[in-house]
Amino acid sequence: MLRAFFRTEAGSTSVLLGATVLALVWANSAWGASYEAFWHTPVGLSFGDADFSLDLRHWVNDGLMTLFFFLIGLEISYEVRLGQLRDRRLLAVPAVAAFGGLLVPAGVYLALNAGGPGAGGWGVPIATDTAFVLGVLAVVGARCPEPLRAFLLTLAIVDDVLAIIVIAIFYTAELSVSALITAAVLLAAIVMLRWLKIWRAPAYIVLGFGLWVATLESGVHPTLIGIALGVLVFVYAPSEYKLLSAGEAVHEFTHEPNARAAREAARRVQMAVSVNERLQLRIHPWSSYVIVPLFALANAGVVLDSEALRQAATSPITIGVVAGLLLGKFAGIALGTWLPLRFGWGVLPGNLVWGQLLGGAAVSGIGFTVSLFIVDLAFDDPAIQSQAKIGILVGSLLSALVGWTIFRMAWDRGGVCAPPETIIEPVEELPELLSVPVGPDDHVRGPDDAKVTIVEYGDFECPYCGRLHPIMEELLSRNSGARLVFRHFPLRTIHPRAVPAALAAEGAALGGKFWEMHDTLFTNQRFLTDDDIARYAAELDVEPWPDVPGQLARIGRDEESGRASGARGTPTLFINGVRYHGGMDLQSISRAVAEAEARADAESREAS
Repeated sequence: MLRAFFRTEAGSTSVLLGATVLALVWANSAWGASYEAFWHTPVGLSFGDADFSLDLRHWVNDGLMTLFFFLIGLEISYEVRLGQLRDRRLLAVPAVAAFGGLLVPAGVYLALNAGGPGAGGWGVPIATDTAFVLGVLAVVGARCPEPLRAFLLTLAIVDDVLAIIVIAIFYTAELSVSALITAAVLLAAIVMLRWLKIWRAPAYIVLGFGLWVATLESGVHPTLIGIALGVLVFVYAPSEYKLLSAGEAVHEFTHEPNARAAREAARRVQMAVSVNERLQLRIHPWSSYVIVPLFALANAGVVLDSEALRQAATSPITIGVVAGLLLGKFAGIALGTWLPLRFGWGVLPGNLVWGQLLGGAAVSGIGFTVSLFIVDLAFDDPAIQSQAKIGILVGSLLSALVGWTIFRMAWDRGGVCAPPETIIEPVEELPELLSVPVGPDDHVRGPDDAKVTIVEYGDFECPYCGRLHPIMEELLSRNSGARLVFRHFPLRTIHPRAVPAALAAEGAALGGKFWEMHDTLFTNQRFLTDDDIARYAAELDVEPWPDVPGQLARIGRDEESGRASGARGTPTLFINGVRYHGGMDLQSISRAVAEAEARADAESREAS
């Protein structure tokens, strides 16, 4: 899901940038007067004597952007139920960072504009434009590892939620009670359809359009309805039954290909995936390549003549927006990242370093789509709107340049989950020897006097580690002269449940039952929610998370030793302190163990 999101957003950045440049060129060309004239063209619908009309800009801002916010609602719903936001440990750091990225920019802006005509624009520098941020990260390339992309995506989702709350509370016009009641009734009808499990698209489209019109007339910005409807869309993980049913249908089609079997296979495969995910797949390209670029084309056309630039250069509104995006976002996100890490409230995905985090904090100052959106809500004076938009353009450009510079100086690290024999190692020369010898703090399975010690850097959610688990059990049962040492190397980005599982294993270790929990977790890899893990701990009569800071420190030491030893993926094995490069099958590992045992015997004879 995250990979698909990255590809769509980053790929659309060039279209968004092109639309922005086109708007600026159009507004500053010899035909500049036609820019505002075109977007103020009225377009409406008539029903008998009733007339409903908006100009083109408002159809884009209030209409099409509702779909953009509907997509955000879908993403929030998915991430809360199945994605990054379901893990409170991974959520804590980007959530606090996003909160800091709201408070500090708003404070910086108000410090320059409190009491003035621009005071209402404090919400302009609080939002991050995900599309532009991911576009910059694509340019940065390998200097921005995937864990940082996941961290910034989670931060952007929380940032969107906070921005929506700000819009709802502080940028809502006068309310029409009758229209608001109508909107509430229509929303209740949609909730009722969902509760009754009636999934007829025409019913939702008609009710949704009526809800949009009622909300627009009520004074509440209609894009908030997009968020609400997106959150209500049903999302679920594929059940075992649906997966098996889809597999059977595909199997039937491959054996007897015909139109009926093809239709049935397509239907069952589609039903295995939630409506939420299917809608995201359909709407994302339209949002990224049509709606958001159209919004930029309709709103980014700022006149940049000498007079406008002269006013902007001394305007506290422009300076406040630039300072809020460039300095406020950087300081707020950096502080918001440091605090939860300092007090052990959460963990970071992957093996990130501060240089990368600071680079991410800097590029998060790219505020465009939602910032322009709030300008339209906060100011009525075209001159003040122009000053704020110039501030957005300048602040976003400077944030991108500062972020790119920081990334240039930062060291990148990352991790992969793949069969070790398929991993293409980076240009750096990785160590071949185990950096930290096996000690009394390690988790050891097997005799203390074993001639062969296998150290495994593993991840409880990694499928390749799961396949290796029974192989290692069989190996130890066959060879009494070998022992296994397990060290944690959770790949936090692609395996969001790996860290909670590792914490649970360490919690069980405090009760003397590490290996029991180790085996349980690998046996139940597909079921690693907090509730699942708590149930496993209760069955073993241990506490899963009795000392989270201590457990995190223990896992961190394993990760540090793994990185120092050259581990870049899971599983990574060391046999008697030397990296193992062979296949992850019983025969290959047994052969390597036998060779290591023979060398140990030879060394023992020579020593005697």
